[in-house]
Amino acid sequence: MRVSGFTFIRNAIHYDYPIVEAIHSILPLCDEVVVAVGNSTDGTLALIQAINDPKIKIIETLWDDSLREGGRVLAVETDKALAAVDPQSDWCIYIQGDEVLHEEGYDTIKAAMLSYQHNPEIDGLLLKYRHFYGSYDYIGTSAKWYKNEIRIVKNRKDIFSFGDAQGFRKKNNQKLSVRKLDAYMHHYGWVKDPRAMQKKQEDFNKLWHNDEWVRQHVIPAEEFDYGREVSELRLFTDTHPVVMQRRITQKNWRFETDISMSRSTIKDKVKNFLYYRLGIELGYKNYILK
Repeated sequence: MRVSGFTFIRNAIHYDYPIVEAIHSILPLCDEVVVAVGNSTDGTLALIQAINDPKIKIIETLWDDSLREGGRVLAVETDKALAAVDPQSDWCIYIQGDEVLHEEGYDTIKAAMLSYQHNPEIDGLLLKYRHFYGSYDYIGTSAKWYKNEIRIVKNRKDIFSFGDAQGFRKKNNQKLSVRKLDAYMHHYGWVKDPRAMQKKQEDFNKLWHNDEWVRQHVIPAEEFDYGREVSELRLFTDTHPVVMQRRITQKNWRFETDISMSRSTIKDKVKNFLYYRLGIELGYKNYILK
């Protein structure tokens, strides 16, 4: 069985993305990792080159900044990386620049890839998510955070990145049939220096909205106010991936909140009860569970 990893990145230093940690987190499972490095202004290409691992295959890409509806450019860049993987690979593991795979799931993932490699009814594998907010000590538990997403797909030409690159689809825009794994992806997109987070809010919203929307909805500031966006949080008491330990110890900002005051709606409470107590996930899902 041959496995390829793939990802895309642009201006990772400017926006403080843990892309190096992301790549390191999937390397043990992969025979190669394709990294599509977009036209950056901050030394991102050198950052990826400095990983200096023979498994890494870098392709340089040019982002189409005119694709400003629904984050479409992110899916386009994802597909560029996917198209560059070894055609002999059986599986492809996808990771975004603000995600890190927890090593506790390695054995589970390996076993699943072997088990379903030749099963035509399975298109991909579903991972569980933990979404961190404000600091590495809190995770979001409100209904707005997706609980699972496809991050492992079979290496087939009919599978492509969907929407703003959150998940995948196959020919005729069909949802993928997947198996859910007991393995965690950690999402750190809302954990970074408040100055870097502010830059991300101002710039990345332009991938979804026009300039007028950004002026009306993104408050100009030197630093992002994490307290303004807090919804339902809980204290995280488990472990972070090993590759994240250095970044976590170097954190240079403080985020303090009273989780007892988190704004939780009745809708969130009902959905969380059904999901965490009964295993029932309500709402839109970008996949078909098998």
